[in-house]
Amino acid sequence: MFIDYARIVVKSGDGGRGHVSFRREKFVPKGGPDGGNGGKGADVAFMGNPHLNTLIDFRYKRNFLATNGNPGSYANRTGKSGKMLVIQVPLGTVVKNNLTGEIVADVTEAYEHVIIARGGRGGRGNAEFTTSTNQAPRNSDPGEAGVELELVLELKLLADVGLVGFPNAGKSTLISTISAARPKIADYPFTTLIPNLGIVSVAEAKSFAVADIPGLIEGAHEGRGLGIQFLRHVERTRVLVFLLDSTSGDPMEQYRILTRELELFNPGLAHKRRIITFTKTDTLDEEQRAHIDELIEAFRIELPEAQIFPMSSVSGENIDPVKWAMWNTLELAREEPLELFHQHPPFAASDAEEELGEESEEYAEEEGEYDEESEEYGEEEGEYDEEE
Repeated sequence: MFIDYARIVVKSGDGGRGHVSFRREKFVPKGGPDGGNGGKGADVAFMGNPHLNTLIDFRYKRNFLATNGNPGSYANRTGKSGKMLVIQVPLGTVVKNNLTGEIVADVTEAYEHVIIARGGRGGRGNAEFTTSTNQAPRNSDPGEAGVELELVLELKLLADVGLVGFPNAGKSTLISTISAARPKIADYPFTTLIPNLGIVSVAEAKSFAVADIPGLIEGAHEGRGLGIQFLRHVERTRVLVFLLDSTSGDPMEQYRILTRELELFNPGLAHKRRIITFTKTDTLDEEQRAHIDELIEAFRIELPEAQIFPMSSVSGENIDPVKWAMWNTLELAREEPLELFHQHPPFAASDAEEELGEESEEYAEEEGEYDEESEEYGEEEGEYDEEE
């Protein structure tokens, strides 16, 4: 199951409390304070895992609690710090603060660690409070509380080229022709329900990733059809390939609707380089083909910088020129900065966005607490009087 949206709660560990104790050892009168500091609470970090491709794990576990630092102990012993909690996510995951919409991390590098919540500092023991005028302090600090955050995870596929078009425009057939991807193909709309990735090789050492985005319809930016649920995957691509169905009534109107929907979803998409293709030309008769040729000339007048191709994934017409056009356009696009315009989802796009359950995990109890009332010390090994 492909899940590209999740909401989770993370909490970094609390710092351990400082300790209050005094050294009392044979032949060492008035040994002075020796309470140690508490350990630091564990951090929470995200790590990009190249072997993951969905956020489905976060559908079943939504609360992530890091361990607390242990309290300090006698003999100036510092408490053990908590071990960092590392949450693994697919490459391309954007982490947002659910309350403010602020982007707190963008995980794009394999095995990169991004710390989201810092653990609390450990409290000071009474030995830290010793001064020339207060040589027997009987106070310590509590540990600093950890940070709790409600986060939104959005997975945006890392592809170089995105295929955009109406349902049943031939996107899945094209990606299956130019790559080893094998998406579901049928003669009805919305056959593709999840994005598909394929690697296209045009020559030795010249390859790129292509994403087949599920079909868009008018009003997609408002959630119609599959809507915004998969539009986010187009944001990371550098080149857009528009697939216009030659057998439909008005390919020009298709292009205008697709362009408008992309711009309404994210204004930054209007600046991406694009290629326009007229698909299914193998099904046209001579009269229809002449009409498409006229449309292509009209497109070239209206969009003089666009690359336009009549194409058929079945007969192979212009497949190689389209692949090379993708590669050459991508090479030009790679020299330009890739600007991402992130926006907070305006509505729940899938059942993965349902409200967080009320269930929560209990915080781990502090380990290794020192029992001041019950522990006794032999005179041979040194005795310690605990302040109550």
